[in-house]
Amino acid sequence: MSLPVHFPELKAISADLKSALTSEIIALGFIAVENSDPKAEKEFKLVGSTLLLKSIAETFEIDLLDELKFFTPSGKAGESFELPVSAPDANTERLLLVGLGDQSLAALRLAGASVGRKVKGKAESISTFCATTDATATAHAISATMGAYLWNLKSGTKPLKPTLSLSISTLALKRALAIAAAVWRARDLVHTPANIKTPAWMAANAKTLAKERNISIKVLAGKELAPFGGLMAVGNSSRKSPPRFIEITYAPKGSSNWPHVVLVGKGITFDTGGYSMKRPYDTMMAMKTDMAGAAAVLCVVSALPELAPRARVTALLLCAENAVSGTAQRPSDVITHFGGTTTEVLNTDAEGRLVLADGLAYANLKLKPDYLVDVATLTGSATLGLGRQFAAMYSRDDKLAAKLHELGNESGDRVWRMPLINDYIDALESDIADINNTADKGDYNAGSVTAALFLEKFVGERKWVHFDIAGTARSEVDAGENPKGGTGFGVRLLTTWISSL
Repeated sequence: MSLPVHFPELKAISADLKSALTSEIIALGFIAVENSDPKAEKEFKLVGSTLLLKSIAETFEIDLLDELKFFTPSGKAGESFELPVSAPDANTERLLLVGLGDQSLAALRLAGASVGRKVKGKAESISTFCATTDATATAHAISATMGAYLWNLKSGTKPLKPTLSLSISTLALKRALAIAAAVWRARDLVHTPANIKTPAWMAANAKTLAKERNISIKVLAGKELAPFGGLMAVGNSSRKSPPRFIEITYAPKGSSNWPHVVLVGKGITFDTGGYSMKRPYDTMMAMKTDMAGAAAVLCVVSALPELAPRARVTALLLCAENAVSGTAQRPSDVITHFGGTTTEVLNTDAEGRLVLADGLAYANLKLKPDYLVDVATLTGSATLGLGRQFAAMYSRDDKLAAKLHELGNESGDRVWRMPLINDYIDALESDIADINNTADKGDYNAGSVTAALFLEKFVGERKWVHFDIAGTARSEVDAGENPKGGTGFGVRLLTTWISSL
């Protein structure tokens, strides 16, 4: 498997002194020890192999806990303190003491991100012994690569590639590498500017991944898109960068009786809002990321040959640019989606649901999946309601929603179930079409809910889940696991869920 540019080298090593001393930096975890006396001085404990910790202390002639107390640590997950060290025949120049909080998976992820950021863009090696089981090491490793992520098109010196080593089994390392590389690829796609990232460019990247991973792909363009009224209405606004429908499928030999999952991703490569133009105009600056859903589902499928789940998975990418031109759709237009449902367009900036409707209808009518999942940066309302730490999740299936919520917490891509409120369905009524695209017939002030109700019209009786990732798909700050910009949200959750089927 070829890896993304600048992706760190990820290695498995033994939790022993000899292995540790090959790295320039050794990361060790610590936790605060509970004390019944609130006035007592805070105590700390190092985590990991007692023999390794003792050997490191003896080699560098250092009292690790005494040195740690100098920094007045809190013990919270992700905080780190650096100690310069030296010893004969040791490559190690620094020790990194990293807070592990409550040692939960979430805490180990924060610690991993801190470790990764320490070597970001540098040709340095770091061995981390913060995680002590395969489950925690997998989460720790993935987050370490996420912390080390960077992307730019600067013409100067290129970033260097770090080496991240940890004590982990071969099988767990393979899983961590597959998921981490998929997240990195998704971020690369999201960060690419729209003058490069056209729908055709997205299709070319999907073809490259499909060829490399030996999975099937079909791309529709031009007259082949005639049945996809929503995709055509949005995408024909840009004659220079016309739309593409991309279908990529993981279906290994013998998988015909396995559960079939269809993932549908919104792929708006740039969103001006169309004639209902975005205001204030600076809100357009982030709109190269409006294809984060398509990036996520594509990169999920790219990871599956390594993960080898017992499921067939098809990703549908609805790729288009929402521009302003003489061929752009207008408010008051009526479009016919795949399958025949008609929509009155009241606002051209509610374009994501128009392209998703085609993908969902195609999946329902043609692919007949056991599970139908869509992922989209769909509404600002989702961000207002849940912020940037949780994606909004909509589903009628209680068991499926509960499972995805659980796996969201486990994987780090956290989701919160939102209600599909039947009382709001009348907001979709139209005087001239089957439905309208903005739910303007009611004054419910529930934009994310009514957008989900719109999409539900196209899924038939399938087990369907809608993820509105408008808040989680992009970060406003460069901190923790995420860079400023695209996060790759959804890749960890969906790969974990598919692997559990």
